[in-house]
Amino acid sequence: MTTPITHSVFFKLHHPENSPQEAAFLEDSFQILSTIPGVEQFEVLKETSPKNPYRFGFAMKFKDQTAYDAYSAHPDHTAYVENRWLKEVEKFQEIDHQKIRQ
Repeated sequence: MTTPITHSVFFKLHHPENSPQEAAFLEDSFQILSTIPGVEQFEVLKETSPKNPYRFGFAMKFKDQTAYDAYSAHPDHTAYVENRWLKEVEKFQEIDHQKIRQ
């Protein structure tokens, strides 16, 4: 039996809040990352709690570890990280998890 993986990353951008650059980053990220093979249920999230320093998040599911590893190594993902993520994200927290009980 394969166990699905949820990959979540919450982040704060260098861009000013509600700026065109912020909106473009979120839209471009969705367009690039959601189309990589193996990505399921891609979500763009906005933080609602003032307790958290991160403003946005991405969450996506993968069928299994093999699908997640293929995503991580995919050329579109590695180019995105190098050309967008590292330049535009100020700080982030990444969490990958699997359900162990329902």
